[in-house]
Amino acid sequence: MRARRARTGSTIGDTLPDSPGVDPPVRLRLPTTTLEIPAGRPVLMGIVNANDDSFSDGGRFSTLDAQVAHALQLVADGAGIIDVGGESGVTDTAPRAPEEEAALVVPLVARLVAEGVVVSVDTWKPPVAEAVLAEGASIINDVSGLRDPELAAACARHGGALVVMHTRVEPKHKVFPDYADGVTADVESFLAERLDVARAAGVGDDQLIFDPGPDFAKTPAESIELLRALPRLLGRFGLPVLLAVSRKDFVGALTSTAPRDRGPGTLAAVGEGVDAGAHILRVHEVAATAQYLTVRAALRGELEVPADLSVPEHLRRQRVGPVTRTGES
Repeated sequence: MRARRARTGSTIGDTLPDSPGVDPPVRLRLPTTTLEIPAGRPVLMGIVNANDDSFSDGGRFSTLDAQVAHALQLVADGAGIIDVGGESGVTDTAPRAPEEEAALVVPLVARLVAEGVVVSVDTWKPPVAEAVLAEGASIINDVSGLRDPELAAACARHGGALVVMHTRVEPKHKVFPDYADGVTADVESFLAERLDVARAAGVGDDQLIFDPGPDFAKTPAESIELLRALPRLLGRFGLPVLLAVSRKDFVGALTSTAPRDRGPGTLAAVGEGVDAGAHILRVHEVAATAQYLTVRAALRGELEVPADLSVPEHLRRQRVGPVTRTGES
């Protein structure tokens, strides 16, 4: 597989050299490469759904060619990882059979790997994980809380990285547990135990990522509380964190917006997550997030800005079509 350098949203210049007090880069070992993530410059994970019932963009990319084109556009926009999904997160619906899910995602994974894309697959089913890892997927993004340790064993066999997410609820069920000691304490204890399960299956610490799971079996208020505690969780586990806040319900609850109208609120959550130390940002709108991160980093002195920086002439004005006067066709 042709290795592709992960992108972090920078389009101006290089990240400034590390200075005293700056955390060293995080290194994530993948089957064919090592992903290096500098402090404060997270990798963008673009989302491509192969299923037609996604809560956010179901049916927009219904053919394999359309899915591949969308994924490659996300890479061009700044994504360093593409997260492929074949099972909707919509609750209270029957899950797909593993063979049906595999039929959706394996051809897409194969096409993207052939293009040199670093591919993650959002699945909690071991047969699907085995199939996509065999096709060259680099990461398994498990939203089940590692309910089946065989998922970790599949990653260990193929050298794949594993995202372990917090949830106390079976996938596709909408239940809000009572977190007696608070949601943050529950995330800490749950993930500590599940990460140990992954290690016991043979997944190395340099292949593990944790996800606190905002919105998964959590009320909007609990998701917000949890995200405020992200620095505490990073200190607790010492592993890369995947921040998946794009178009989530806590954003919709705060802003009274439907999923595809939650872009500005998502960027606010992304900014707070980067401040807290997030390493991977799972987002639908890669171009907007990359632009946000680039300007943010430049203003903070985290990017080298050339003295002769200028905007190309063709980008100085918004091009519009001809104006049609009233009464004219």
